[in-house]
Amino acid sequence: MAVSEIMLAARLNDQAEIFKEEGRYAEAEPLYRQALAICAKTRGLEHPSVALGLTDLAELYSLQGRYAEAEPLCRRALATWRKALGPDHPDIVQSLNSLANVYRAQGRYADAEPLYKRAVAVFEKALGPDHPSVASALDNLASAYKEEARYADAEPLYKRALAIREKGLGPDHADVAKSRKNLDDLDSARKESSRSS
Repeated sequence: MAVSEIMLAARLNDQAEIFKEEGRYAEAEPLYRQALAICAKTRGLEHPSVALGLTDLAELYSLQGRYAEAEPLCRRALATWRKALGPDHPDIVQSLNSLANVYRAQGRYADAEPLYKRAVAVFEKALGPDHPSVASALDNLASAYKEEARYADAEPLYKRALAIREKGLGPDHADVAKSRKNLDDLDSARKESSRSS
């Protein structure tokens, strides 16, 4: 394995991330593809770095609404993670969330829900029920419920995420403020829905 090639792949991926954050998707895509090709060649198709590369490219496609291209990449990444690290490793969650986000963006909530639930379960098992990553996973599931107008299902998840963050991060942390905003937004959505009915 050539260390210089692996370093090149990391640099390409880093630059692609910058382009993606700047909304320069057409410039990010070939860099992600090149980094992915290097990882596959130097480390093999079933290496976790390939799963990460597939997920990065899928997320780029999702940002562009290219869901038909993103979905198979997410599925391949998930299969690669499972084979390399097993179904309960926390690194699998990024791919679970990416695939769930692809489904959610298309209004395929029934497909997204079990993936978000699985992400919560993986984090709870690997990191414990009060870890901040569990709070993030709960937020994802709650947000999907909110979009479906399943407010009664979303509320306890948002509240649990807030409690986890307050306990682990302190009341003044930015993530705690985010959790409070999620609950406020849920209340606003519920009120708006009842006015529309």
